Amino acid sequence: MNSYERIWDDYMLFFSSTYTQKFLHRCYEREEIEKAEQISYENCYPFIYYLEHSKNYYDLSRTAPLPVKPVLLFYGMSQLLKACLLTTTPHYPENTSVLAHGVSARKRKKQGYDFLDDEVKVQKYGLFTHVSDKMFHMKHFEGKKYCMRSLMKNIPELTSCFQSICNQKYSVTVGDVTKGIIRIPDELIVNYHMDKERFSHHLTKQSKLRIELHHENEQLYGKIKKEHIDFYNCLPFMYDLYENTFSLPKNRSWDEELPEVLTHYLLLYNLSMISRYETEWWYELIHTYTAKDYPFITKFLSVTLDKIPYLLFSFLKMKTKKH
Repeated sequence: MNSYERIWDDYMLFFSSTYTQKFLHRCYEREEIEKAEQISYENCYPFIYYLEHSKNYYDLSRTAPLPVKPVLLFYGMSQLLKACLLTTTPHYPENTSVLAHGVSARKRKKQGYDFLDDEVKVQKYGLFTHVSDKMFHMKHFEGKKYCMRSLMKNIPELTSCFQSICNQKYSVTVGDVTKGIIRIPDELIVNYHMDKERFSHHLTKQSKLRIELHHENEQLYGKIKKEHIDFYNCLPFMYDLYENTFSLPKNRSWDEELPEVLTHYLLLYNLSMISRYETEWWYELIHTYTAKDYPFITKFLSVTLDKIPYLLFSFLKMKTKKH
């Protein structure tokens, strides 16, 4: 069984109306929502259908030709997000404004266009802003622009692309999830212009992971409480699904980062728009191999196929542990 099949095999427990109704009921009780039991019955099948519809998109994307993969993956992710939203927002969709994508892409120039330098802009309403608020408790995104290169830096599985093609390194591996160990190299602390004590305090305060850091042989060392890892949002750490490791940005402010789920959404939105409306450039990229964009895009599409279902299952799994 490959990684994709293992991930979706975990979702199968939700394809039971009895289990899902009880799961949603507990979610709503925790949020102190009125008529929790009644609403859990009403949302049980919509939740399952969102998951089923998402799986159909993802299954098709595995064997689909590259030119149409972004569209299938974007809509597969969107359906998964809608299922997750039902655990926090029982009346979703509350109105038609939340049904929009929540992002817009800029008009492209036919000559000299570089995907890595492209941007998307967050809109006031739509799925992106709704998910940011309800799942990650983040607001005030309206009008903010995100560059594709900066977004891809947030995905640790793409580190090899940046190193090989751009000769750049944007992150440093600091943790082994299997061993539950964190080690912070001195070079990283220097890059952040902090001493060890300040770095330790700042990282512990900012981190979504439950970690304890201490000095050992002049190095910052710590342990991860693996039972409390929220893989879907472990900022400022970045989780590598294939290596099962954590890394930290090499030189960047933690305040500039997005949870990786939101990063994938923005990248897939832009790629799906290109696939649908920039057909000439898209096929030239795929067939000529002249731009450095190609390996980044193909690698990202391969990663997101596995990683988004994994991260969003982690979100649902943490919901079960909180009850």
